[in-house]
Amino acid sequence: MSVVEGGPRGLLLFAHGARDPAWARPFEAVAARCRAARPAMPVQLAFLDFMAPGLIEAGQRLAAEGCKSVDVLPLFLGAGGHVRKDVPVLLAQLEAELPKVRWLLHPAVGEAAALIEAMAAIALDAATLPVLNTR
Repeated sequence: MSVVEGGPRGLLLFAHGARDPAWARPFEAVAARCRAARPAMPVQLAFLDFMAPGLIEAGQRLAAEGCKSVDVLPLFLGAGGHVRKDVPVLLAQLEAELPKVRWLLHPAVGEAAALIEAMAAIALDAATLPVLNTR
């Protein structure tokens, strides 16, 4: 466990959200894998729209768990308006409400070289594998 200033370091995963609950399954799987890999690290999954908890509530939960530092990782493929505009506004709210917690915003996951490589590999596999349906 990483401890910062007397408390654990938390991880806040932030996804867009959707009306269809099935949409969240891959993001819930990411959160579950993070928890399994680092059981002592508090992890929260939050959503921008349509689903709960939102970023503020998830951040409050991490603070209530004693986190003094929280890594915020947008689970977005690109750094569009939500990442560039909405996330900083929400983090400013958290900073104002919970000034003793350090909120560390990371680049959108889609900018990570490992994810770009994985998507390219999947794309190349798709171009060489037989088609499963012919719609």
